[in-house]
Amino acid sequence: MIKSLSNTVKELGAGLKRLSGRKSRSEKVELRIIPRDEHSISRSNISESALKVLYRLNKAGYQALLVGGGVRDTLLGLNPKDFDVATNATPEQVNALFRNSRLIGRRFKLVHVVYGREVIEVATFRAPPTDEHSTKIAATGDQGMILRDNVYGNKDEDAMRRDFTVNALYYDIADFSVHAYAGGWDDLNNKRLRLIGDPETRYREDPVRMLRAVRFAAKLGFSIEAYTAEPIPVMAPLLEQIPAARLFEEVLKLFLHGQALETLRLLREYNLFGALFPATEQCLRDDPLALAMVENTMRNTDTRIRAGKSVTPYFFMASLMWPPLLRVKDEFEAAGLAAHPAMQKAADRVMSQQLQSTAIPKRLAIPMREIWELQLRLAKTNSRKVTELLTHPRFRAAYDFVLLREQSGEDLKGIGAFWTRLQEQNPDLVPSRSSFREERSDNDSRNDGGRRRRRPPRKRNRRPPSGN
Repeated sequence: MIKSLSNTVKELGAGLKRLSGRKSRSEKVELRIIPRDEHSISRSNISESALKVLYRLNKAGYQALLVGGGVRDTLLGLNPKDFDVATNATPEQVNALFRNSRLIGRRFKLVHVVYGREVIEVATFRAPPTDEHSTKIAATGDQGMILRDNVYGNKDEDAMRRDFTVNALYYDIADFSVHAYAGGWDDLNNKRLRLIGDPETRYREDPVRMLRAVRFAAKLGFSIEAYTAEPIPVMAPLLEQIPAARLFEEVLKLFLHGQALETLRLLREYNLFGALFPATEQCLRDDPLALAMVENTMRNTDTRIRAGKSVTPYFFMASLMWPPLLRVKDEFEAAGLAAHPAMQKAADRVMSQQLQSTAIPKRLAIPMREIWELQLRLAKTNSRKVTELLTHPRFRAAYDFVLLREQSGEDLKGIGAFWTRLQEQNPDLVPSRSSFREERSDNDSRNDGGRRRRRPPRKRNRRPPSGN
């Protein structure tokens, strides 16, 4: 009896799921078409590479439009970082059309069309999945997170699959009009960030959308609509489901767009910062010096980016993790360890804990440790080898770190002024900021979180098979 009832409930649930899927496909969507003379986009604002992709797809008989952030930012008078294309051509059809392209992704299959250092991302129109689709095409986790999403549809269906209304904007190269869905045009003009659909459902589908909401609000100066914002503090723990490597990419996007200080404020307001940096958040709650350190890191980062200067991610990450590092180091020293081994053990523990939330690549972890360890050496101003320290490849970063600590209220007994004077007295000993190692790190700051061109595998000469 119980087993029969259970089967009936399962069948009913499956039936409702099928009905909801069919309903979503036939659901009417709100579309507003803005003609060319009523918006500010022109082809001169669009990347030449993106135009090539659009025209070639159209010439081949496919529908192709610019979509998302490139359209949104251009309408706002900003310079888009990149341009994305949406089309009714399948990824395989797009890949066959462009020799300079590659298929990527399994969860969400895309095509990258490569023009030198520029990459144009091309996505096929998506549609809501139904029970007819196998788990190889569309799959959802137990808590609603989308694991795979490769159900293709039309432009209307694709618009309703996008996250925010201001990202459901399409630029049609055929007549130069803008197609705005779900009230996105009004939201753009009112500087309002609003999710398409039920917020809780959309956040469960992809918890990173909570971080995107904060990033767009800070970057664009938008307000987050109350209905969109309300579930975020409660649902923030869902970010634990996201791979740490993906969260690292999101951290770079969050803080390296020129509004890091405002981003920090919003992340903490919505309980999201603790999901990214749990140990640092704990320090911020009860240590004014820690809060000053992190806020000054954000403030200085914004100043550099707005001045057109690069930011080294390892310096940024080392600053964010300094408060918990200092706390753990003090614990080891209180237990009897000397300063240097205490620093090393503290770095091991703090780094290990952080990697569970946000991955830190080795290329950043090594210089982070160097900066931290150099703080102990820079404190020894009476050493006979102080001038030799000026030649250390990581000296400038460690010196800037000392100034940041002093700026944030740490009493370092004036060592910042000491090292400033010593550099002035020995200008030829200090490595240039344009040295190879620093230059490579600066390149990392521009490339991390962006799209990278992967080199094709090398062709190896193989000895022909023997005829024997």
